[in-house]
Amino acid sequence: MSLIDFEIEQQSNPVDAIERVAMTNDWTFERDGDDEITISVAGNMSDYHLSFSWLDSFEALHLACAFDLKVPPPRRTEICRLLALVNERMLMGHFDLWNEEGVVMYRQSLLLAGDLEPSPAQIEGMLAHALETCEQHYQAFQFVVWAGKSAGEALETVLFETAGQA
Repeated sequence: MSLIDFEIEQQSNPVDAIERVAMTNDWTFERDGDDEITISVAGNMSDYHLSFSWLDSFEALHLACAFDLKVPPPRRTEICRLLALVNERMLMGHFDLWNEEGVVMYRQSLLLAGDLEPSPAQIEGMLAHALETCEQHYQAFQFVVWAGKSAGEALETVLFETAGQA
């Protein structure tokens, strides 16, 4: 018998660990089923809806973070250009356009093969990275959608760093 043929039944669901972290931090959450939990977080730029899903067939924990910004069909091509520019700079996760709904979302997965369970630090790290990344780029998506900016202009504007505080 090869190791590939040997199946181990998972003892706990990784979504249970996320629920424990959400309760510990007093985050607003809704458990949509055994394999999914949604957490709502108010950011500086937008409200974010984070969905953690356990994908048993991949033994992976998937995080999708959507924000309140609908992309109208005439701006989708430029949003796709912006997605390409943003994604080439990212080490973890990526942005996607959910074409059916016209919504931009951040996605990332954590491989937990071999009956592993995510630690609270991993969960909090995934969540923090998603929120920081969405906050950092939200205005660029907004500039493309509402101000008619090009992808390059929008990204250049949000990556501009200032020194000090006003």
